[in-house]
Amino acid sequence: MDMESGARWAPRAGSVRSPTGFRRLTPGLMNADRAAESFDGLPEGVTAHGQLLAALKAAAPRLGLATRLVHAVDWLFKFTQPQDWEREGRPIVWPSALLEQEALGLSETQAKRLNRCLIEAGLVTMKDSPNGKRYGRRDPRGRIVEAYGFDLSPLAARYEEFVGLAEEGRAEREAMGRLRRRATIARKGIVQILETARDYELTGEEWAALERDAAAITQTLKGLERLEVMEEGVVNLERRLHAARGRLEMLLTNVEKTCLGVKDDPQQYTYNRILYPSQDTVIATNSSNRLMEPSGSQHLGLEPRRKPERGTVHGIRPDELVRLAPRLRLYLRRPNPTWPEVIDAADWLRHDLDVSKSLWGDACLAMGRELAAVALAIVSTKEAKHFRTSPGGYFHGMVAKAIAGELHLERTIWALRRTVEPERHAGRGGGHPSPNGHWAR
Repeated sequence: MDMESGARWAPRAGSVRSPTGFRRLTPGLMNADRAAESFDGLPEGVTAHGQLLAALKAAAPRLGLATRLVHAVDWLFKFTQPQDWEREGRPIVWPSALLEQEALGLSETQAKRLNRCLIEAGLVTMKDSPNGKRYGRRDPRGRIVEAYGFDLSPLAARYEEFVGLAEEGRAEREAMGRLRRRATIARKGIVQILETARDYELTGEEWAALERDAAAITQTLKGLERLEVMEEGVVNLERRLHAARGRLEMLLTNVEKTCLGVKDDPQQYTYNRILYPSQDTVIATNSSNRLMEPSGSQHLGLEPRRKPERGTVHGIRPDELVRLAPRLRLYLRRPNPTWPEVIDAADWLRHDLDVSKSLWGDACLAMGRELAAVALAIVSTKEAKHFRTSPGGYFHGMVAKAIAGELHLERTIWALRRTVEPERHAGRGGGHPSPNGHWAR
């Protein structure tokens, strides 16, 4: 009978026993207890307990801590005093449950859940009173005599861990920042290549595929947080950039050879060979006095032009052009340059005028290299207020007129002569070039 009675009152799994006043043990609570037991004051190198909080905040992203947990620890820290963190002290705080709920804007259930999360995360442990209430008292010097509540000792024990994780996070953020900058440079480089390809009317599926792939990779990179995956994507984008740049350079070399009138062996091109009309794009006031007449043969739809007669283009010599457009002189080695030297100087000058390489190439194809240099030199003589948009936009308009056969540079050259050298050209009209290439009244 006694045995049966004892069996009847033996504890069973899941039975509810009388409360002890202590919370249920969990692996997280036991780990936090062990960390708290090792407390022996502030760690070496730490002079103020605020450094512990700063280290926790810096390591929080690497620990995966929710913002509400960090905010709760920050709030608990306000109740500690410097002497609590000394070797003979213990950082225990005892704000009431009601005060915690009001300060953090939580319900009773939410506050309990938050406290459990703080314990399981190993940030605090609990020193429970026999009656389950939080309270404490200090002596006249402010030292804790008795306290039951949140024990913040684990933060001191984990300080080195927090510092190491914060450093890892900082290094990873810097590496991620470098990768994102590389991705931006690669993306903009590809955009620049695609714009240049469109300017030169380069066609083919390769350019459309490049644009699609670059857009897809860029979109994927935006949401990546893992360093190794981010690096793989950036390298992929850069690989496409380098391949496209090499392809574009090869095609532009062919276009440049076309501009110079150099014939190569037949090749397969992906761009439109006939870029501009075959008619002469630069005419004098009197159409019967064209300076450049088309020859019988054509190369890639472009008409070869005669070499300047007696060193003149549109009746102007290189030295006179430099005199009328002094900004060219900055890029010349001598005062009496040849046309090739003027053309090279114009290629440098275009940077000052915000003229793109593609637009300069269009001008060379439409006008010829010498006349393109003359047109650019004329643009350089204009004041800033003369342009509606920019010098580059103005030059673009000149190229468009040249393509349409509506550009009359001889008028502009004559007006420039009278403006720059009024005494020398006083009383002279616009005139037109004589057959020998010089200007007649």
